[in-house]
Amino acid sequence: MASEKILIVEDDLQIQTLLKDYINASGYIAVTASDGEEALQKFETEAPQLALLDIILPKVDGFELCRKIRQESNMPIIMLSSKKEDTDKILALGLGADDYIEKPFSPRVLIAKIQAQFRRIYELSGTPATDTLRVKDLEVDVKARTVTLKGESIPFSVKEFEILHYLMLNKNQALSREKIFDEIWGYNEFGDINTVTVHVRKIREKIEENPSEPSYIETVWGIGYKFKG
Repeated sequence: MASEKILIVEDDLQIQTLLKDYINASGYIAVTASDGEEALQKFETEAPQLALLDIILPKVDGFELCRKIRQESNMPIIMLSSKKEDTDKILALGLGADDYIEKPFSPRVLIAKIQAQFRRIYELSGTPATDTLRVKDLEVDVKARTVTLKGESIPFSVKEFEILHYLMLNKNQALSREKIFDEIWGYNEFGDINTVTVHVRKIREKIEENPSEPSYIETVWGIGYKFKG
C-alpha cells in the first residue's frame, strides 16, 4: 500500500474533497490547503512527496506557489486549471511543473498520472520504496519521508529531510558543504553555500539532545559535516 503524502491545493472545497477522497482511496495520504499561504505552511510542516496545485488561488496563486516550492524541492508538481491557454501551460512548465491537467478531468486519469510520477522517481533514484535507515534512536523512512527519534515523529522540511538522508547514506564520511549543496540543490543551482550550515543547524535542533555537542552530525573543521554511525 502506498503511503506517500500528496499536497492538494484547491480553493473549491467540493473539488478539494473529491480529490482528497480519491487520493486516500488510492492508498496515498492527502494533505489539503485552500490558499497559497496555507499551502506553503503545509509544504514545510508535512513534507509531501507530490503537489497538486490549482492555478487560481487566494493570497498566493499557483504559479508563484510552484516557483516557491521548486526553489526548495524537486518533488513532482502537477498543475490543475480550468484555463486552457497554451501560455499558461508553458508558464507552468517553465516554472518547474511536471504536468498540467485541464479541468474538468477524470480522477482516474489524475491518479494514473500521480502513479507515473512516483514510478519515475523510484526508477531514477534506484531507491527501494521500503528503505529505512536507523542509527541509535534515529530512524528515517525513505518511502514515507518521515523522521522519528525515540519513536516520536519529528516534522522536517523537504531540504532538511534530504540533507539528513544524504548524510546518513554516507555515514562516517566527511562531506564538504559544497558537496552537500551540489547533491541537494543541484550542480546548476546558484545559491549561498551557507544555506547548508543553516539547514544543518535546524536539523541538529530537532535530533540532537545537545545541539552544541552533537552526537549524530559532527562538524569536520575545514571540510563540512559527518554523520556518525
